[in-house]
Amino acid sequence: MTRRAPVFRGFAASLLPFALVACATQANPPHVDQAPASAPVAAEPALLPPVPQPPERPVAPESVTDPAIPREQRIADFVDYTASTYGVEPQRIREVLAQAQLRQPILDAMSRPAEAVRPWRDYRPIFINDQRINGGIRFYRENRAALDRVAAETGVPAEMIVAIIGVETSYGRVTGNYRVLDALYTLAFDFPRRAPFFAGELAQLFALQKAEPQLDLLALKGSYAGAMGMGQFMPSSYRLWAKDGDGDGRRDLLTHLPDVFASIANYFVVHGWERGAPVVARADRAADAEDFRPETVDPVHPLAALAARGYTPRAGEPVAEGATLISLDGDSGPEYWLGYRNFYVITRYNRSPMYSLAVHQLAQAIRAGAAGP
Repeated sequence: MTRRAPVFRGFAASLLPFALVACATQANPPHVDQAPASAPVAAEPALLPPVPQPPERPVAPESVTDPAIPREQRIADFVDYTASTYGVEPQRIREVLAQAQLRQPILDAMSRPAEAVRPWRDYRPIFINDQRINGGIRFYRENRAALDRVAAETGVPAEMIVAIIGVETSYGRVTGNYRVLDALYTLAFDFPRRAPFFAGELAQLFALQKAEPQLDLLALKGSYAGAMGMGQFMPSSYRLWAKDGDGDGRRDLLTHLPDVFASIANYFVVHGWERGAPVVARADRAADAEDFRPETVDPVHPLAALAARGYTPRAGEPVAEGATLISLDGDSGPEYWLGYRNFYVITRYNRSPMYSLAVHQLAQAIRAGAAGP
């Protein structure tokens, strides 16, 4: 988280391309011998403020990430940057980087994220299926006391925490087979498009290990984007927002469930989760509505403005004041959804709207199943 990914968080994810389409109608022209009549123009409601967010995580400077600079010089500059920014011993950084490996499969994987190549009708079944739902129900029931305690303290529903773990790592079974060091090293120095972010994360990895000395940088495994643990936190997310869930003096997001639950919930809280508020609503589109694809997923559009464009919450669906419109290709054709503040918060874990909707729908299914016998 990521996702973040960036959190990658979690780390690693991108938004679908959105384009704003303007709509205008032309009245019948006046006779040439008449002055045009003035017609009142209804003002569209003003946009709402965006959800407050924590400061952006630092990225590496150009001296580290400019591909025109020789690679060895960029690595040397990285050592200087990391040592001066985070107080890590330069020789320690050099010794670790000397054991890092460039991995071509990581570069290949970064070029084909599932969110970018699959429509919703194909993406959804990856996460909303019997295996993932039943696994989540079991996981929730096995850890209900700890999950419910975190939910009560933070306002982040237990099933949402479980769904994140389910989507990210199949409840801890698939946490990644790449060394985190290799992933971040590869992307920092051989993936120019996002080198500032990943070189920043590589520096944060050294800072994290300084704060959490139990982490072995040469053995730590994670995703191809460098996310680690059951919740797939990127190094900066781990360092900044991980929580010690049971007071043992460590933050272990690899296998220690109290820390994992508390940290995922804290990630949501830090990014603006609103206790008890809705996440999303299925929307109906009026027959004469123009296409509307907001530029971002920020929930800044008043419902009245969306209704004026022809998009309204379906009967019985939850409502909130600010929303964004999500348009997806579903099994039966186009689907329209209103994403509220809490939907936006899920996108801070992974920037794809499809990811966020999958997490929400999986959480709903887990909650319904866990409530049964």
